[in-house]
Amino acid sequence: MFFYLSKKITIPNSVKLKCISWNKDQGFIACGGEDGLLKVLKLETQTDDAKLRGLAAPSNLSMNQTLEGHSGSVQVVAWNEQYQKLTTSDQNGLIIVWMLYKGSWYEEMINSRNKSVVRSMSWNADGQKICIVYEDGAVIVGSVDGNRIWGKELKGIQLCHVAWSTDSKILLFGMANGEIHVYDNQGNFIIKMRLSCLVNVTGAISIAGIHWYHGTEGYVEPDCPCLAICFDNGRCQIMRHENDRNPVLIDTGMHVVSIQWNHTGSVLAVAGSQKVVTQDKDVNTVQFYTPFGEHLGTLKVPGKRMSALSWEGGGLKIALAVDSFIYFANIRPDYKWGYCSNTVVYAYTTPDRPEYCVVFWDTKNNEKYVKYVKSLISVTTCGDFCILATKADESHPQEEDETETLGAMFVLVLCNSIGTPLDPKYIDIVPLFVTMTKTHVIAASKEAFYIWQYRVAKKLMALEINQITRPRREGRERVYHVDDTPSASVDGVPDYSKAIQGTRDPICAITASDKTLIVGRESGTIQRYSLPNVGLIQKYFLNCRAYRLSLNCNSSRLAIIDISGVLTFFDLDSRAMDSTGQQVIGELLKLERKDVWDMKWAKDNPDLFAMMEKTRMYVFRNLDPEEPIQTSGYICNFEDLEIKSVLLDEILKDPEHPNKDYMLNFEIRSLRDSRALLEKVGIEDASQFIEDNPHPRLWRLLAEAALQKLDLCTAEQAFVRCEDYQGIKFVKRLGNLQSEAMKQAEVVAYFGRFEEAERMYLDMDRRDLAIGLRLKLVDWFRVLHLLKTGSGVADDSLLEQAHNAIGDYFADRQKWLNAVEYYVQGRNQERLAECYYMLEDYEGLESLASSLPENHKLLPDIAQMFVRVGMCGQAVTAFLRCNQPKAAVDTCVHLHQWNKAVELAKSHNMKEIGSLLARYASHLLEKNKTLEAIELYRKASYFFDAAKLMFKIADEEAKKRAKPLRVKKLYVLAALLVQQHQEQVKSAQRGKAGGESSEAASALAGFLEEEVLPTAGRFTDSAWRGAEAYHFFVLAQRQLYEGYVDTALQTAFHLRDYEDIIPAVEIYSLLALCACASRAFGTCSKAFIKLESLETLSSEQKQQYEDLALEIFTKHTPKDNRKSELDSLLEGGEGKLPTCVATGRPITEYQFWMCSVCRHCVHAQEISSCAFCPLCHSAVG
Repeated sequence: MFFYLSKKITIPNSVKLKCISWNKDQGFIACGGEDGLLKVLKLETQTDDAKLRGLAAPSNLSMNQTLEGHSGSVQVVAWNEQYQKLTTSDQNGLIIVWMLYKGSWYEEMINSRNKSVVRSMSWNADGQKICIVYEDGAVIVGSVDGNRIWGKELKGIQLCHVAWSTDSKILLFGMANGEIHVYDNQGNFIIKMRLSCLVNVTGAISIAGIHWYHGTEGYVEPDCPCLAICFDNGRCQIMRHENDRNPVLIDTGMHVVSIQWNHTGSVLAVAGSQKVVTQDKDVNTVQFYTPFGEHLGTLKVPGKRMSALSWEGGGLKIALAVDSFIYFANIRPDYKWGYCSNTVVYAYTTPDRPEYCVVFWDTKNNEKYVKYVKSLISVTTCGDFCILATKADESHPQEEDETETLGAMFVLVLCNSIGTPLDPKYIDIVPLFVTMTKTHVIAASKEAFYIWQYRVAKKLMALEINQITRPRREGRERVYHVDDTPSASVDGVPDYSKAIQGTRDPICAITASDKTLIVGRESGTIQRYSLPNVGLIQKYFLNCRAYRLSLNCNSSRLAIIDISGVLTFFDLDSRAMDSTGQQVIGELLKLERKDVWDMKWAKDNPDLFAMMEKTRMYVFRNLDPEEPIQTSGYICNFEDLEIKSVLLDEILKDPEHPNKDYMLNFEIRSLRDSRALLEKVGIEDASQFIEDNPHPRLWRLLAEAALQKLDLCTAEQAFVRCEDYQGIKFVKRLGNLQSEAMKQAEVVAYFGRFEEAERMYLDMDRRDLAIGLRLKLVDWFRVLHLLKTGSGVADDSLLEQAHNAIGDYFADRQKWLNAVEYYVQGRNQERLAECYYMLEDYEGLESLASSLPENHKLLPDIAQMFVRVGMCGQAVTAFLRCNQPKAAVDTCVHLHQWNKAVELAKSHNMKEIGSLLARYASHLLEKNKTLEAIELYRKASYFFDAAKLMFKIADEEAKKRAKPLRVKKLYVLAALLVQQHQEQVKSAQRGKAGGESSEAASALAGFLEEEVLPTAGRFTDSAWRGAEAYHFFVLAQRQLYEGYVDTALQTAFHLRDYEDIIPAVEIYSLLALCACASRAFGTCSKAFIKLESLETLSSEQKQQYEDLALEIFTKHTPKDNRKSELDSLLEGGEGKLPTCVATGRPITEYQFWMCSVCRHCVHAQEISSCAFCPLCHSAVG
């Protein structure tokens, strides 16, 4: 971190300043002083130049208003940034609240207590409350609208400071005697604060400042110290909260007058004065510290007495009240940032997350990738890679065989330029200083340095890929203590036991190139080591403490920026004589620059470097400066005589939306001069200038200018000097061309002016060259246009290629309709199929499949597309056309088209379909999906298996005794399935018998086939018994309810044959009921006898039947009143007549109707009123 004075404002009449405060939100600066002086100033930058943003932009006072109202010395000023109010107080106890109205400040409220003087005022974090403390111990808490919330008199106490906690629940009161008391926000005393920094301090002390950072911009790390308390004797403590038992302690060694945190709580500024022994006087000084007490630097300020300081809202400036002046110092923060392969990597904190937000901003494509990293220490970049140094999580995963780092506390994460972690390394030393080269990462603590030779898996040799047995070493790791003298021959191992040993001369900076490592120590010693084999080559001794080190591209010179911002240079290899006449290696060069905060060597010239001095960038060649450029950017890269810098200050104002305008490119003078010479003077003079100032970029510039003028000789020489082989080849090719116009066109194309080059080719009637140019550029739209507009016959293969390439262009962008149009013209059936599929145009896909010849390689892919969308027929057709019947059958099975699958399997003589069906059916049955299994068998024409399952369901439904009509329907279905099975067997036998065999022979064969199959019960002739049983059961009850009692009795008689299907108790109960209704008490008596003899009934049920029979037959004689012929016919044993399924009566006539499906009969006169068979419900036809 660097700082330097940048501006001074003088207060009129030499009025001494007492206080100053900078509004963080709007940028107003309020300063108060003697004789009632109160001013509000505002510095604004006014520039349209993008390169002059931030600190480099000139600033002027846009407001300079003197506020009248105080008569005494103004001692306290406090801003309320949320509500834009200014609160001021003077030595007479007068408090004024000011408000902004139409660009000027006016009094809004006045309060005067007269009894005592106001010592401190503080607004809380949200600006809702203000706490005012008076010297006599009075405390007032008021609201932003001027109302008093509470007041309290603290007896016998002199107050001098007040501070709110972040959550506004705690108030800290600083006493005149140096004590600090903790109160709640209602004014109740809690505890007296423990002041560890005052241990062993004697004599009177007073509090110089209390500042509690409220976390408005997040914290640099979780649980970070944020409450700073400082005393006039220079002792300071920084606490995490008001009860922190382990605060950070600092002894600034100065007389302190004021302290303040910057806007992010990352830097504490401590202002005061320090005795200088040599001059025997006090010097105004500002010391800067981190929240953890690390000293960042010292700023010396002119003047007699400093009274106050205040940070600007962005933390880039600081205002200092000294005597009757306001001094402004610019701050150049040490941002956590880096630059690798066109990517700016930067980190910042936010109030809503404890982690650092690390942004990888690709400046070329303007894309950003965000990563969140806990406890980030630093960002280091080189080439295409980046190292993030962080603290390790307590539960970090250890690498295998990493016994040395079991207690590793820190992690070095190697990332690529989009933030993807490639390789983490856990280390035991604090990585305070990190540098990297293209092959090594070096991290150093104060005592030791760690070297990791990292490897990136760009290319693995075949030998390494094939080494399966032995694990590949991911790169060597070594640790060295700074006091050791390693020899290049001895390869170290990561021995962290050495690293924890202390040293009297700690490390303060490191840098490295591909072959050299430089370690700077606080005493000024510079140690030079060789790389990759680490050996101490040389020690040098300087008179400064290095803050930043940098090696040039050939490792011959070292740039040193010390802690005061002084830049010096050291030649590592020069040999000179010292005062004693002995030869010494290394020499300090005679160049020194002050207020330097950034520098970068050129990557391609060891004598070129750029540096930032205040708000100017200087470029030096051989230690001679060019004229400065006004800018405040951080230097990213210096290559090809161009400097790339980034305005990090501007980016971090809105880090979520980086702007490409914040990337600046500067050309150095030799490049600008060469360009000007070439444009205005000519090639010869420019050539001489470049000869005197050689650089590949300048030779390339000359080569291009020579090409423009077709000076091929000069162009070739220049290309040779910049080692551009392609350029040399191009010039040779130009030399072989005869036509000047052709040469000109080629040069125009070389410079990327392709439209102009094409026009020139066409003017020469060389359409073929224009097409060739567009082919090289892969501009297929233009190729197609040129092919179509040509007068001759276009090349068909090229036309096809162009159509396909344009189709690919649209397909890549998912514009499938446009792609189809071009693929059709390019006859690209493969991509066409893909487009139809993406468009869900299955008709187009089907027509494409039908247009393909048989066994075409695309047919299986198209078939698979149909399979994926469940289009079975089309998929089967496609599979069969490419001779893949097995895949067709598998598709039918997959899409549950079992009948089709069986048909295909039979037609192609496949045997495995039966086992497949059985397996699928058993799977369905396991899941109790019996009906699906039946449907499966039925579709696959396995009617016999379907019928067995249907009978099973019908039996189960019958046992429930619920809905007899549903049971009848189930039995009908089962019987129909049996009948379909029988017809299937007969037709199969007819087919076997051959076309010429007689009907009798084929029918006999059918019956023979049936005999082979199981013929038990319902599965053959008696398939309809279940259906008959429930049909008559339902019919008898319907007839009974409709009043046809005699007919109902006749129907019920038939049920006696179905005791194996319907329980006997239901059959004979119905028969008894019908007989009783028909007054056929004889039949009724027989039915009761049967019921009473049933073994399935309990004794209670039998008793009930007996009681009911007794009741009936005591009134009626148990005999039938009438007995018709029909009755005798019904009861006859042999030669039973067929029964009418519509009425239940026997059929005695010769004329009757027989159902063609179930083979059951109906009276001729009854069928005329029926549309369907009463039993099987098939149509009467």
